[in-house]
Amino acid sequence: MRIAEYIFWVCLFFIAYTYVFYPIVLFIAYVLSQVRRDLQYLTGRRNRRASTLTLEQLPTVTVIVPAYNEQASLPNKILNLHEIDYPAEKLQVVLVSDGSTDRTNEILSSLRDPTIEVVLLPKRKGKSEALNVAASQARHDILVFSDASTLFAPDAVKNLTRHFSNPKVGIVCGALEFERTAESTQTEGVYWRYESMLRLMEARLGATLTASGALFALRRSAFRPLAPETIIEDFVIPMNARNLGYAVVYDPETRAIEFAASSVAGEFTRRVRLAVGSFRALKGFLTTGLDGFTCIAFVSHKLLRWVLPFLLIALLVSNAFLLDKSLYRAVFLGQMLIFLWACMGFVFRNRMRRVRYALVGYFLLAMNLAFLVGFFRFLFGREEGFWQRVN
Repeated sequence: MRIAEYIFWVCLFFIAYTYVFYPIVLFIAYVLSQVRRDLQYLTGRRNRRASTLTLEQLPTVTVIVPAYNEQASLPNKILNLHEIDYPAEKLQVVLVSDGSTDRTNEILSSLRDPTIEVVLLPKRKGKSEALNVAASQARHDILVFSDASTLFAPDAVKNLTRHFSNPKVGIVCGALEFERTAESTQTEGVYWRYESMLRLMEARLGATLTASGALFALRRSAFRPLAPETIIEDFVIPMNARNLGYAVVYDPETRAIEFAASSVAGEFTRRVRLAVGSFRALKGFLTTGLDGFTCIAFVSHKLLRWVLPFLLIALLVSNAFLLDKSLYRAVFLGQMLIFLWACMGFVFRNRMRRVRYALVGYFLLAMNLAFLVGFFRFLFGREEGFWQRVN
């Protein structure tokens, strides 16, 4: 019974810390940081924003777009690339087809644009290899990474590159806005607002951990070739840059539109792959030199999220041995109600889409289950480094 109590309270603390206490700690640190920055501005009148560069100051840029079976997205992507507000003589675009089997290669081969270079890989090797090939083709010092379905705001590249006037900056991450379905608005949409809030506060504390693979820029000297088995390249690349001594910054004014998975089932598939990639890269992350609040953010925002499914299971099992006291019975009942909420969201998801937050329990349970599935796939080596868009 004592062991069960110990496990119960440890698991309950870390679960509460991950979802509740850490955001509170982060908010307090964020407020204090903002006060300090405001005082520095008032006393020194130093501009806290990255200055907009003149046309002469703009660096040369290579935009890298990997694609696998993206025939539906490519026409809009190509049109969007032409709408980027950036001097054509300073812009190179490299589109890489990773062994596509639909009309992707046909669409790319038909392009007649001197600013767009096309690489057709004969065999599918995975996104990491496609990025390696594209980076080797790049002629410029700043690399901008994007996905084939991502649509940049016209000023996105300008906003990304303005930060590289600071030689300490190695990576600049942008902010995504999602086009959603009725179901994803009530599930991933709610979660993404919460996640975006955490990312913004972490960025203000210099603790940006990850980029979005659909929108970020990298100093070429900060790029290291990715291992073939890499899945979460938008996490590995920033960590590599940190190891090289570069800063990672987040610019919420750099915007792009992405298309969310239409259902929790589609997001579940994506999260399983993310889980596999996370566990594969864990050893490298633990040896990365993270200082100050960045280390706290990594443990709180990433590492604990990865082990949360195991904490939830341990909490439920240990709680089952402690039902002789009213407190433990109340917590057990609370867990049962949460599982019931999630199950009702799954069974009646079509009817509950119009009810705000009604599907959040279903989404959170599914995402934790996805990480559990991902862990066992990692353990038994059942996930390859290939990627495919979830519709």
